Amino acid sequence: MKLKYPINLHKVVTAFFVIGLMYFYENFSTGAWLYLALHGSYGFLWLLKSQLFPDKQWEQTASVPYGIFVFLVLGLYWIAPFVLITSDYVPNGPVMAVSVALNIVGTMLHFSSDAQKYFTLKYKPGLITEGFFSKCRNTNYVGELMIYTGFAILSGSWMGFIGITAFFIGAFIPNMLKKDKSLARYPEFAAYKKRSGLLYPQFW
Repeated sequence: MKLKYPINLHKVVTAFFVIGLMYFYENFSTGAWLYLALHGSYGFLWLLKSQLFPDKQWEQTASVPYGIFVFLVLGLYWIAPFVLITSDYVPNGPVMAVSVALNIVGTMLHFSSDAQKYFTLKYKPGLITEGFFSKCRNTNYVGELMIYTGFAILSGSWMGFIGITAFFIGAFIPNMLKKDKSLARYPEFAAYKKRSGLLYPQFW
């Protein structure tokens, strides 16, 4: 199977998982509905992205056991909604505002930079140093980090950060370093690296 299959399945199932939690624990609070709207819509947008401008690394083939493993590991992202919905916590206005703001900005950075990368490499292979990647070499990861941080904040518990922390350390950082190592083959990369940040924009 392609590696994107268990990932996409997880994105689809997430909305139903959250709805199931809401009905099982009879929690239909504003926080629960907001979480469903944010994470559910993110899953839908991910599927749309997978069709319009798929990520090359998720197109790789994988064994069925490994695909099941990937799906289960992605379950760490379900800790945040589980904690939120199984508790009596109701996020206040400022918390919801920050969560929504992080989600909106993060989604724009994540998907827009992925679209730029896909279509640029499709028609002009090489090092991308403009647009979303002019000051930051991993704008897509910045966006994804913001999205899941917003979900974690909405959970109202440190446990909501377990998923994004695990993936940031175990996947995001290794992938960013691996990307830098790969891009080093371009002669102009050394100069580009000096004027861009690995994760956050470098303006000086």
